[in-house]
Amino acid sequence: MFKTIKKGLLAALMIAGVGTFAPSALAQEEAQEGEDIIYQGDAKCTSCHDEYEVAPVLSIAKTKHGVTKDGRVPSCTTCHGESEAHVNKPEDVQVRPAPDVFFSKKSHLTAEQQSATCMSCHQGGKHMNWNSSTHAARDVSCTSCHQVHTGHDKVRDELEQPQVCYSCHKQQRAELTRPSHHPIPEGKMTCSDCHNVHGDNPKQLLRNSVNETCYSCHMEKRGPFVHNHQPVAEDCGSCHNPHGTTTASLLKSRPPFLCQECHSQSSHPSQAAGLPTASGVLGSTATGTVARGCLNCHTNIHGSNSTQDAITTRRFRY
Repeated sequence: MFKTIKKGLLAALMIAGVGTFAPSALAQEEAQEGEDIIYQGDAKCTSCHDEYEVAPVLSIAKTKHGVTKDGRVPSCTTCHGESEAHVNKPEDVQVRPAPDVFFSKKSHLTAEQQSATCMSCHQGGKHMNWNSSTHAARDVSCTSCHQVHTGHDKVRDELEQPQVCYSCHKQQRAELTRPSHHPIPEGKMTCSDCHNVHGDNPKQLLRNSVNETCYSCHMEKRGPFVHNHQPVAEDCGSCHNPHGTTTASLLKSRPPFLCQECHSQSSHPSQAAGLPTASGVLGSTATGTVARGCLNCHTNIHGSNSTQDAITTRRFRY
């Protein structure tokens, strides 16, 4: 049907004398040969896999893979092979053999071999590092996440993409149900806002590091500051769990316990019961910071431009 429409439209334009649509005889012949090769390959499949089939194979016509715009668009046999035994079932076989190439967990091909079919076209851009990515190393194929024979690929839908990722990443699903989390369940962002699933950098992040990925949204935390908090400069994940926690601001635990993982009692003399106390400019007490958070005083925890004189003045003032 699509071939007939295309031929009819081209013929009508040529009859009408529309110059821009009237290719030379040689060009027409080459185009016709290319069309015949593609449609002969597709016709092997569409004679059985039509619009009445339970599995919506023919719906690929609604996708970019099914639109004939130039020679790069594949036919059915480009991806699935000639599959002669599948098309012409041998008489001595009860069950029709599978296509030469098919994509599922039951396939006789490895995940790497299945992905190689896709990579024969999708070689550049964001896919260029796929072969050295974490997903590829763990036997994840392209079709583990993507649906080709449908106009609605869930993993490309921002609202439905997390559900596809959750099918493997169950820990992250649990973390995102905690009280403090990035707004993925609310549909305001999705996994690929932070992760490049085709990339080969650590944790498959969009940027080169955890911090650079976080700074793409949290630019006010970037600095540079006069006084930098070193863990912030090294890795935001030192204090935060980006998927979700039970503590406000995605913190792994609440202050002062989180802070005490790095800061010993030597920074607050006369510490009592494992809790920090007031420092000794005006004298120190054994209960100076009991039941208080470090952020009561250290408000700019990511970095500060305050001078030492200002800090000293504040201490004497109080």
